[in-house]
Amino acid sequence: MAQTTFSVRMDSDVKRQFDEFCAQVGMNTTVAFNMFARAVLRERRLPFDIAVDSDPFYSESNLAHLRRGIAALNSGKGIEHDILEVSE
Repeated sequence: MAQTTFSVRMDSDVKRQFDEFCAQVGMNTTVAFNMFARAVLRERRLPFDIAVDSDPFYSESNLAHLRRGIAALNSGKGIEHDILEVSE
């Protein structure tokens, strides 16, 4: 199998930590990236979930509340409010 070089730019501290992690689990970064690439090709997706969990705006309960509000407005049953600017 022919080999090629793959370059990745990343924060130097992230690279150092990643190198240390790979060494702890008995591999190097080349092996880790090859495993990642093969998992993507095998599964036809990124092998992990990408989520916006840290922002409560995107929580399922808030999104459901927003959808209910939009549906109410679209059906003529909602109430529109003015935005009030508040200075501290």
